[in-house]
Amino acid sequence: QLQLVESGGGLVQAGGSLTLSCTASGRPFSSYTVGWFRQAPGKEREFVVVMHWNGGITYHADSVKGRFTITRDNAKSTLYLQMNSLKPEDTAVYYCAADWRGAGRRWADFDSWGQGTQVTVSS
Repeated sequence: QLQLVESGGGLVQAGGSLTLSCTASGRPFSSYTVGWFRQAPGKEREFVVVMHWNGGITYHADSVKGRFTITRDNAKSTLYLQMNSLKPEDTAVYYCAADWRGAGRRWADFDSWGQGTQVTVSS
């Protein structure tokens, strides 16, 4: 498993932007499928975006398409989530996750998790 640490959350007004970072340690980062998930109060954890380790194919939840972008820097073992045009419904704790050569997109497919970072979007 990887050790993952997120940063970059905070409070932003609707329409604003934030960039989350997730730094990994423990094993070679490039062989991991990585993703971002979120959990709002009273709701289940949900998929936001995933990038597969082999070829960098990405999958986005419909709710964030065109607004959120996932990138990775394998040399720095760091994953990013650029969030633009934020909406109040994006308010949640955001988690980065990783899975060794994984092929899934469900949160249950991932076995390495960060501690989460709070994102709050005010209207």
